[in-house]
Amino acid sequence: MTRNVRTRFAPSPTGLLHIGGVRTALFSWAYARKHGGTFVLRIEDTDLERSTPESVQAILDGMQWVGLAHDEGPFYQMQRMDRYREVVQQMLAAGTAYYCYTSKEELDQMRAEMEARGEKARYDRRWRPEPGKTLPEPPAGVKPVVRFRNPVDGVVAWDDAVKGRIEISNTELDDLIIARPDGTPTYNFCVVVDDLDMGITHVLRGDDHVNNTPRQINILSALGGELPVYGHLPMILNPDGSKMSKRKDPVSVVDYEKKGILPEALLNYLARLGWGHGDDEYFTLDQFVEWFDLANVSPSPSRFDHSKLQWINQQHMKAADNSRLATLTAPFLLERGIELQAGPALADVIALLKERVTNLVDLAEQAVYFYRHQAAPAELAEKQLGAEALAILRKLHGALAATDWQAAALNDAIKAFVAAEGVKMGQVGMPLRAAVCGTTQTPSLDLTLTLLGQAETLRRLDKTLTDAGV
Repeated sequence: MTRNVRTRFAPSPTGLLHIGGVRTALFSWAYARKHGGTFVLRIEDTDLERSTPESVQAILDGMQWVGLAHDEGPFYQMQRMDRYREVVQQMLAAGTAYYCYTSKEELDQMRAEMEARGEKARYDRRWRPEPGKTLPEPPAGVKPVVRFRNPVDGVVAWDDAVKGRIEISNTELDDLIIARPDGTPTYNFCVVVDDLDMGITHVLRGDDHVNNTPRQINILSALGGELPVYGHLPMILNPDGSKMSKRKDPVSVVDYEKKGILPEALLNYLARLGWGHGDDEYFTLDQFVEWFDLANVSPSPSRFDHSKLQWINQQHMKAADNSRLATLTAPFLLERGIELQAGPALADVIALLKERVTNLVDLAEQAVYFYRHQAAPAELAEKQLGAEALAILRKLHGALAATDWQAAALNDAIKAFVAAEGVKMGQVGMPLRAAVCGTTQTPSLDLTLTLLGQAETLRRLDKTLTDAGV
């Protein structure tokens, strides 16, 4: 192909941005970036019953969140109605389309009779003009549809960039409607006109569109357009192989944002669903663009592995800037009623915790004790804060009060206390964590206490002791 690469992502605004759509957008975006091309965003909003402004905004917000910036658009099909009507009239004049006055009742009867004869139910082309054919008189007061004059013989064939050679006989195709009685165009027609006008060279989309492709190819050929390269991407399935359900499964980018997944991690994981680069699992978006090739896209469906996504997210969190993670984590802490000014800088807390978690939600949960003293749960208190442990902590309170509050000095002071009291480190460290943090699952004690600060650590320790009557 000698044309400059132009790809597009063309979602319908009938709900939230689906992760399957995000993968389609990702592959289209990456292909354009890889070849110095243009990535177009087009909103296919002609389904007036289901399309909503809220869904349009959800798509735009979702694309912004994952960071797949478009070069042109967004274009809206509802703003191109005059153009569609113009092309319909051109096709009527050229004889590649025609008016059809068949009523719904006639269509139903026609299909029923065909099925009774064991034939494939379809429109019988009764209003299609043919040499020597006399058409019925148009019924009065009936507004016709416009049908495409599909070839009646031969095959539609294309070399799919993912699935390989596909051939469909024209005898399997109907004279599909391209304009309704009120003049509004239909999906397959709008897509062709858009792709033609926007110079799209590569159409990458889900394999649920395979059946649309031969119809679109025929319409595009009738308009004299150059065919794009088509590539139909495999479905994303649940771990058990079932189809993902919008009602039951987390399928939108909003779901994953709420689960504390980083956008770059989601893209990384989606890239690996149906595409591969050797054994590489974790990579950056720049690396993906460098490596991406349609030849390495598998035609087989992929199964979504939530544990693998969490692992990939963990790798990206480890590599992420702490200040950025703080910005992303803050809302999760605010949801928990945390006042961030009541504790250390969140970026410092994140630096201490981020390698211990797999997502931002868990990161926020583990960060809570740095900002709010939580009493140890009853079961933990019973295990770690018995009379003997509390007596040890009362003695430790004095030692900590006299300690220079630096990690190394704290480490030395606690070790010296353990040796002087003739106890084990676990008899000091675990109760101290439970008393100060309300949990025993913390980073190293010296770093944790350093970040909490001397005054806050002693205040919490004193409160635990006082509440226990020690």
